Amino acid sequence: MRPQRIDAVTVDRRLAAQGSRWQRVAERLVLVSRFACFADAISFVNEVAALAEARDHHPDIEIHYNEVRLVLWTHDIGGLTELDLDLASAILKR
Repeated sequence: MRPQRIDAVTVDRRLAAQGSRWQRVAERLVLVSRFACFADAISFVNEVAALAEARDHHPDIEIHYNEVRLVLWTHDIGGLTELDLDLASAILKR
């Protein structure tokens, strides 16, 4: 079954209710995290990779030395779904 798109108002409400650090930017969820060093940033990326693999839902990842930028969206539908909100929550809880 194909995931259903979630509208922006619902996404914003859910993020606010969770006190989430994720930001909705158009049809994407974006999280920027800074770390003490490159090794810590890579450790974070490896944790995110394990969570993503377990869900078969993968973020776009950019690494700039000690800063990691994650972007979540469901590519198949060109927007946000429960898959994105679930992975976003799991990343913050890790």
